Amino acid sequence: MTRIDPDRAALQAEPDRVLIFDTTLRDGEQSPGATMTNAEKLEIAQMLDDMGVDIIEAGFPIASEGDFEAVKAIARASRNATICGLARANLADIDRCWEAVKHAESPRIHTFIGTSPLHRAIPDLTQDEMAERIHETVTHARNLCDNVQWSPMDATRTEWDYLRRVVEIAIRAGATTINIPDTVGYTAPVESADLIRRLIAEVEDADKVIFSTHCHNDLGMATANSLAAVAGGARQIECTVNGLGERAGNTALEEVVMALKVRNDIMPWRTHVDSRKIMNISRRVATVSGFSVQYNKAIVGKNAFAHESGIHQDGMLKNAETFEIMRPEDVGLTATNIVLGKHSGRAALRSKLKDLGYELAGNQLNDMFVRFKALADRKKEVFDDDLIALMRESEIEGANERIKVKFLRVICGTEAPQSADLTLTIDGEDRQTTATGDGPVDATFNAVRQLFPHDVDLQLYQVHAVTEGTDAQATVSVRLEEEGRIATGQAADTDTVVASCKAYVAALNRLLVRREKTGPDSDVKAVSYKDAG
Repeated sequence: MTRIDPDRAALQAEPDRVLIFDTTLRDGEQSPGATMTNAEKLEIAQMLDDMGVDIIEAGFPIASEGDFEAVKAIARASRNATICGLARANLADIDRCWEAVKHAESPRIHTFIGTSPLHRAIPDLTQDEMAERIHETVTHARNLCDNVQWSPMDATRTEWDYLRRVVEIAIRAGATTINIPDTVGYTAPVESADLIRRLIAEVEDADKVIFSTHCHNDLGMATANSLAAVAGGARQIECTVNGLGERAGNTALEEVVMALKVRNDIMPWRTHVDSRKIMNISRRVATVSGFSVQYNKAIVGKNAFAHESGIHQDGMLKNAETFEIMRPEDVGLTATNIVLGKHSGRAALRSKLKDLGYELAGNQLNDMFVRFKALADRKKEVFDDDLIALMRESEIEGANERIKVKFLRVICGTEAPQSADLTLTIDGEDRQTTATGDGPVDATFNAVRQLFPHDVDLQLYQVHAVTEGTDAQATVSVRLEEEGRIATGQAADTDTVVASCKAYVAALNRLLVRREKTGPDSDVKAVSYKDAG
């Protein structure tokens, strides 16, 4: 007798529960420049598992040997969450996916094919040919694994009669979860709810599966569409931390979790996610992906709990509930009165970092203390955001670094040309040069190119002040592109030019990793519809 998969069993035990399916490590990582190392993926997966995420989509195992090994490592390390891998609609993909996820206590295979007219035209399949492939591949997946998810990609633009037909085929073939993706963020909340409701009402054996929703944010409605789908009967939401994902991103995990928690009066469903761990994982994903969180981002943005308007501040002082619908501590923000400076000791630093979600001990704490003291010598007060920036800096350094910044001195002013005297450590060897440019940053980047010749396009250069004041640290973000490969780097320093140099080098190091993974001698396989045959 085939057992009921644990996710369906959980819903049967708790009818008001919504499963959280996190795809940060798969769909989120597909955002241009957001590539993570295997060690970083494993760390994020463990944080997701610890915070109560139900299903973790760990990657696309057939995409590369690195992806395969990362998914396998996550599967072996998982404690509570179901571990899922993605596979296109072909037997080789599914077999490779199973080899990676089978090590999990609770494994899942997620297979998909594009069913809308636009997507059917790419592999040039008729409706009948595609239906036959869906039956064959889902059956094959179910013969390997009791827990199988199937997705009709671009479902929201698929003809109703055909969508119903292929969903029924997938259910008969053994799918246990049917995911309905809004792949290009095209639908609206009323349509999202109606589509799920109609599928549940009209699809044969709909009561035997879990319906899921996967929304993209192209029109800014991903969270609204996901919650509407739940109202229509979906009991799984696919999402990513910080809304990371292709184009405008995916449904944000933190938004759906807090929406269900804060507005439980009109959305009577709940998750098992510990919302107090949201800020910590948000910061970590921002660091390892190189994608900063926008200041006005809901829930996790720097300004999410900031109040500048006089009316708002007056109301907050009298009663916080006048302008805050949730408490900062509900998402892992804590308010403390400890002010750090150059006289602060290790104990105070450790306590403050713990409040911010960082548990450090031994050499990690000693290294951070040295960095903190160096910053405190340059700043009168060290704020929470300064410490977060320092943590990001320490986490970035040492990981896949072929190139390191050893020394930088710039000459700038009203008279051109500006110059940069730079020493880089490249593969363990120190190299020095002096370069000129249109400003100190341009001169510095030119110096990097002289010391490590490369041909890349600088797609993005952004500077943000971490805190207020002329002694504030600057956080610099740099995005580089080389032959379709994109990498992002971040760095912080009280000297904007130094931060710029470190960010450029960080992006370059990440680009070198991507070059090694996708070069002509690598085993990376291009993901295409044609390969699905």
